[in-house]
Amino acid sequence: MANEDTLFLTPQDALVAIMIAVSASDENIRTAELVKITSAVNHLPIFADYDVDRLKPIAQTVFDLFEQEEGLDALFGLVRDALPAHLNETAYALACDVAAADGTLREPELRLLEEMRYELAIDRLHAAAIERGSRARHMRV
Repeated sequence: MANEDTLFLTPQDALVAIMIAVSASDENIRTAELVKITSAVNHLPIFADYDVDRLKPIAQTVFDLFEQEEGLDALFGLVRDALPAHLNETAYALACDVAAADGTLREPELRLLEEMRYELAIDRLHAAAIERGSRARHMRV
């Protein structure tokens, strides 16, 4: 189980946890997904004051939760507690970008994105726009 220090998530931790969860959802974290997560943390304004040393403990928390029977519910509980509602669409957009990073959306990723839409109360029309933006950003020639 995750240790006490990682159970309190900052909003940025919650965003990192969402990205890691999508990447780990198919039990195979791909290099393109790790690059996308690292790039987001290093370049997006929301992570400007984020302590990158938190990445490893947050990742371990996600992995530990995924090993538990109700771990996904627990993860969403932690994320909802840490993430202000106005950042829910940001979380979903980051998740979509990580899922699209390797050029293939696998069934476990699609199921997790669907669960995220529900858990984060993302309107279906807004979700479709976010998904379309991710798809457009990750197209290949």
